[in-house]
Amino acid sequence: MADLQARMQTLSEEFTKFQNDLQEAVGSRQKLEAQRQENLGVQKEFGKLKADETIYKLIGPVLLKQDRTDAESTVNGRLEFITKEISRLESHIKDTQAKIEKKKSEIIQLQTSAQAAAAGGGKQAVKA
Repeated sequence: MADLQARMQTLSEEFTKFQNDLQEAVGSRQKLEAQRQENLGVQKEFGKLKADETIYKLIGPVLLKQDRTDAESTVNGRLEFITKEISRLESHIKDTQAKIEKKKSEIIQLQTSAQAAAAGGGKQAVKA
């Protein structure tokens, strides 16, 4: 019985670890999505600019003049990176969800077998 409880404790800890991992991944995914939306907004604003308009970049408390092609390539690079990170996190989330489901079924299976053993042990004690 102690072995059964130790196994249940281990499964429960693993399940909790996977849930925490999933929460962190979902939080990171949400932050990346917010950054993606912000950069898409900047990219959209670049489309509205005329060729002769000046772009400034805020660095600390200072606005510095920036070349348009540099600014656009920076934003495009960020969007590419963010998109790859979102894809990576989405696959990590799917893997973690699969692990959670597997642990959940292991826990249910262990609980069922423990209940069957307890019911079987109780019937034997009654018969004796």
